[in-house]
Amino acid sequence: MPKTWIVGRRLTALMDRLRHRAQPTSWALLFGTVSLGCFTVLLITGVILMVVYDGSGELITYDGSYALLQGITVSRAFASTMELSFEVPGGLLVRQAHHWAALVLPASMLMQLAGAFFTGATRRPRHWAWVLLVAAFLVVLVCGWSGYALPDDNLSGTGLRIVQGTTLALPFIGTWFTGLLFGGEFPGRVIEHLYLIHLITPVVLVLIGALRLWLGGRRGPVQPPDGRAPDPVVGLPVWPQVAVRAGGLFMITLGVLVIMAGTMTVSPVWRYGPASPGNAYAGSQPDWYTAFLDGALRLVPPGWEVFLWGRTWSFSVLVPLAAIGAFFTLLLAWPFVEERLTGRTERPVPQRPRDHPIRTGFGAAGVTFYGVLWLSGSADLLATQFHLSFEGVIRVFRILVLIGPFLAFAVTRAVCLGLQTADRERQQHGAETGQLVRLVNGGYVERHDPPPARTEAAALDASGRQRNTSDATPTPPLADAARR
Repeated sequence: MPKTWIVGRRLTALMDRLRHRAQPTSWALLFGTVSLGCFTVLLITGVILMVVYDGSGELITYDGSYALLQGITVSRAFASTMELSFEVPGGLLVRQAHHWAALVLPASMLMQLAGAFFTGATRRPRHWAWVLLVAAFLVVLVCGWSGYALPDDNLSGTGLRIVQGTTLALPFIGTWFTGLLFGGEFPGRVIEHLYLIHLITPVVLVLIGALRLWLGGRRGPVQPPDGRAPDPVVGLPVWPQVAVRAGGLFMITLGVLVIMAGTMTVSPVWRYGPASPGNAYAGSQPDWYTAFLDGALRLVPPGWEVFLWGRTWSFSVLVPLAAIGAFFTLLLAWPFVEERLTGRTERPVPQRPRDHPIRTGFGAAGVTFYGVLWLSGSADLLATQFHLSFEGVIRVFRILVLIGPFLAFAVTRAVCLGLQTADRERQQHGAETGQLVRLVNGGYVERHDPPPARTEAAALDASGRQRNTSDATPTPPLADAARR
C-alpha cells in the first residue's frame, strides 16, 4: 500500500474528527493564538540573530560604525549586538521584533492563565494542562531574563549585579550557585552560561506545547459522577471555522509585532554603553515581566538578617523568595487543592466567574498580590514622577501587599454573590426596562422584559453545581401581571 495513500487517509480522518469537535468561543482562548504568534516570531528572529551574535564575554576594542564608542573596551557580545543594530541590513528590525515579542509573550500568557483560572478550566480533565501552562510561563520568564542580559550593555550589567547579590545571600548553596552561574569573579562567564540557557528554554517550551496538544487530543467527554450523559460542548467546529479564525489572529499578531519593531525603539544598547563591573546604571528598570521580583526585594526592610549556626541568614532575600515560591507553588497545585477542598470533580464546562465566588475571590487575591509586587518594582519612578517620598511609597506598598489580597477576596466574593442575586431576580421576574406601567387601581409598576431562555450550562446555583431545569417554570414577568 503506498505511503502517500496511508498518509492521505490519516489526514482525512483527522480532518473529519476536527469537523465534529467543537471548541467554545471564549475570549480567553484568543490569547493562546497570540502567544503562539509571539513564540513564532521569537523562533524565527532568534535563528536569524544567532548567525551574527557572539555570546562571549571576552573583551575586545570596539571598531564598529558607531563613532561614539570607537576605541572603547567592550565584550564580543556587546560588539556583535552593535553590529546587528548598525551594520547588518535589517538587523535592528529583527532584533527589535525579537525583543517586542519577548515583551508581549508574558502578557498574553498571563491573560491565558487568568482566563483559564476564572472560567474553571483548571478542573479535571484539564488539570495537567493547567500545570503545563504555569510551567510554560515560568520557562518564559527564565528565557526572557536570560535574553535580557545577552547584549551585555550597562543596563543588563546592573541587573546581573542584583542577581549576584541575591544568589550570594542564599544560605548553604549561595556561594556554590553563584560560582556555577557566573563561573568566577563577576562578571566571569555569565554571558556564555546565559546564552546556553537562552538556547535551551525554547526547546523546553516546544516540548511543553507538544505535550499540551497531546493531552488536548486525548481529552474526550467526561462522564458525570451521577451517571448522566456528558454535556455537549457549545461552540464552533475546530475545522474549518476555529482554524481560520485562529489563523487570521495569528497573522495579525505577526504584523503588529513587525510594525512595533519598525516604529518603536526598544533596548537602545548604544545609549547605555557596554557593561562595566564598576558601574551601575542609575534608574535602571528590569523588563516588565520580572518587575515583581525586584518589587519583592524592595518591600522587605534592608539589613534584616541574623547569624545562626555559623551562617548569616539574610531575610531581606529569603522572605521575598519564599513568598514568590509559595505563590507559584500554589498556582501549580491549585487544581488539586480545589478538588481536595470541594470534595468533588466537576464537569469541564466553562463557568462564569460570578458562579464560583470563592475561586474568583482567590483569583482576585492572587492578581492583587502580583500587582502590588509589580508596582513596587517601579516605586522609585512613582516617587520621582509624582514628587513623593520613596520611603512613603514603600510603606504604602508594604501595607497593600499584606492586606490587599484579603480585601480583594472579600470585595470580589461580595460582588459575585450580588451578581448571583441579580441573575436570580432576572430569571424570576425578567430584566428591568425602566418603563413604568399604570395599573387600573392607579398604582405604578415597572415593566420587565421576559426572562431569557435558560440552558443547563448556564443554570448554576450559588455552590456551583448544575441544576436540573427540565421541569423548571419561570415566574411570569411583572409586566404580564400588570397587563392582566
